[in-house]
Amino acid sequence: MILRIALLSLLVLGSTIVHAQSDAKQLYDAHCAACHGAERLGGTGPALIPDTLSRMRGPVLAKVISEGRASTQMPAFADKLSQDDITALADFLGKPLASIPSWTEADITASRSFNADYKAVTSPTFKADPLNIFLVVETGDHHVSVLDGDTFDRLDRFATPFAVHGGPKFSPDGHFVFIMSRDGWVQKYDIWALKEVGRVRAGLNARNIAMSKDGKWLAVANYLPHTLTILNSEDLSVARIFDVADRTGVTSRVSAVYQAPTRNSFVLALKDVAEIWEISTDPNAEPVLEGYVHSHEKGMVEAIPSSQGLFARRRIAISQPLDDFFFDPEYRNLIGAARDGNKAVVVNLIVGREIAELPLPGMPHLGSGISWMRDGKRVMATPHLKEAKLSIISVDDWSVVATIPTEGPGFFLRSHESSPYVWADVFFGPNKNAMHVIDKQSLQIVKTLRPVPGATVAHVEFDRYGRHAVVSVWEDDGAIIIYDAKTLEEVRRIPMRKPSGKYNVFNKITFSEGTSH
Repeated sequence: MILRIALLSLLVLGSTIVHAQSDAKQLYDAHCAACHGAERLGGTGPALIPDTLSRMRGPVLAKVISEGRASTQMPAFADKLSQDDITALADFLGKPLASIPSWTEADITASRSFNADYKAVTSPTFKADPLNIFLVVETGDHHVSVLDGDTFDRLDRFATPFAVHGGPKFSPDGHFVFIMSRDGWVQKYDIWALKEVGRVRAGLNARNIAMSKDGKWLAVANYLPHTLTILNSEDLSVARIFDVADRTGVTSRVSAVYQAPTRNSFVLALKDVAEIWEISTDPNAEPVLEGYVHSHEKGMVEAIPSSQGLFARRRIAISQPLDDFFFDPEYRNLIGAARDGNKAVVVNLIVGREIAELPLPGMPHLGSGISWMRDGKRVMATPHLKEAKLSIISVDDWSVVATIPTEGPGFFLRSHESSPYVWADVFFGPNKNAMHVIDKQSLQIVKTLRPVPGATVAHVEFDRYGRHAVVSVWEDDGAIIIYDAKTLEEVRRIPMRKPSGKYNVFNKITFSEGTSH
């Protein structure tokens, strides 16, 4: 009898769950699909899947459904839906899709659109130094501000796709910038004309983009689907789509793609398989070799000829998947964070195998690493996402030479060739309003700035000459603060909507050692 009641209860519960899911799907079809797509993959609004909503879960997502989203077309539904409906809908949107969706070349091509008001120019339409321009990403209302890097006057402010991510990438001459959103949209903007050129959806959930050395190709790292999309930077057409899988056919998300300028190639970090990919952007490239490790203990590598020329692919087998790469200045070696979060692995791109391992507990954020010369030798530094410290590493022998205690885990490091200081934020924890300024030679904290009590203060970028350091107050009613890079005194404060990142044209196109790439 008890067993029968228990089974009946389970059947009723299961029926209730199915019914609730069905109701949530009906709610989505009725109120969301027109803007966000029938399959939750986006339309005029962003994709509503966990991959793109990772920062908007639970009660936060329910609040957006209820109250809408300021400065967007997202309306409030509090007067149309009950609280139970809103909760059910938020739960439904938080569930992953049943299968990995496809996004084909035809889909990408169909998504392309161009600004009818745009007219090409051959020189800047403003008087400011075109190489000392800043782009400031304001995630609070999905805009970018274009600033004169000498006066910090605003030249333009334009709308971007939803949730810009991964850092804009510039054409080699600084004429154009490409901006990517989490749900795969790539926007092309003409800095000289101060006008959007067009946009295309290169994937459904994307991580970052990289520009080829010659400026002809733009690579898009996708989580959904498991692909790398290469676009023609001129017209945003598809040049190549790589289905990403290891030799056995196991597919993988692409964690990141980087330009390796000295190698004339793209380098891919893969999330789910133990390989690194290198893809040539040189049409005259010699045949590359694919290295497959038979024994990591003995370091034995079998080199197998691969294709040659433009988009030739090379696989480098590694002991486990690596994320979040830092490259030495010559792009001979990369350091990747191991999945266990307690070490880093050095991979030599010349020989195509791992050459060193170093202990780096606390989840190092190597993608924010920077390097400089100290006592005649090159060192690099990385923050840690889970420990209150910076690690200083010798690039000569890949050993940890020093550790700098901080007031909390950090996210970004920045400097400039002309500056004696490294700027390190304290992004997590109760001291998130702190910005450490550290002497490059003594490795001592010379000053800790606290410009806004209680606010998150993060992400520094220098102007092209290193005269000013620009800091973000990472809040919806935030600001950027311009400091004199020598005296460390505040020069100017400009209100902005959660300015998450700032990018100087010259520093980015010259691969300044003081900024991430």
